Amino acid sequence: MADWWQRNIIEPGKLPLLLALTAFVVTFVVTRVITRMIRAGKGPFRNIKTGAVHIHHVVPGIVLTIIGGFCAVAGGQRGFGSAVAGVVFGIGAGLVMDEFALILHLDDVYWTEDGRKSVEVVVLTAALAGLLLLGFAPFGVNDLNDDDLQNRGSVISTVLFNFLFALIALAKGKARIAIFGVIIPFIALFGAIRLARPTSPWAKRFYRRRPRARAKSQLRAYHHDRRWAGPSRKLQDWIGGAPDVDPARALERR
Repeated sequence: MADWWQRNIIEPGKLPLLLALTAFVVTFVVTRVITRMIRAGKGPFRNIKTGAVHIHHVVPGIVLTIIGGFCAVAGGQRGFGSAVAGVVFGIGAGLVMDEFALILHLDDVYWTEDGRKSVEVVVLTAALAGLLLLGFAPFGVNDLNDDDLQNRGSVISTVLFNFLFALIALAKGKARIAIFGVIIPFIALFGAIRLARPTSPWAKRFYRRRPRARAKSQLRAYHHDRRWAGPSRKLQDWIGGAPDVDPARALERR
């Protein structure tokens, strides 16, 4: 175990990344536990206010992210300072990303349907950081051998092709596949060759005069959403807590 730790974490300089990822996940989990307790009126925790202004935890999160980020850049990949910077950055990023939906909508949507975006982004961020920790490099550069890495043409062409696949997947309305495809190019290629979602820019541009492709895209999207929307919502509710019921949407369902 000590040899594995030294060979895979210490020598490549991945300890700050590991600490940052751990601090990020732990901070998010602890924050969600506290906010759910505040919401339920249990425990000693209460919202922090200055007069009538509610101080959201994204505020100290931004401060910690800036401090940790600059210290990490200055401290390099090794040493006690870089490890501390990684922890500080992870804590700050966890606080910020927990209120990602608030930043996106510029409104307090924490316990609404729109607030689910925060949970989704946190899970996505943790997964991407985990892939980087496992040794995956953006745009598949890690798949090149030493000779290819010395050839700038090979590196540039690999990055451009994989970036193109990610862009096509994004244009087809498959944002998650595009993001993961930046780290694992095969995923981006898979998203690029499959049918676009019916509301995507790709479908609106290329499926206008192809009724069969448009109908097939709508049917596939319907079956996909019907299969995965329910489990996805249940997972998000389990992780971040169920949002408040919107009276308007409740009436629409009736």
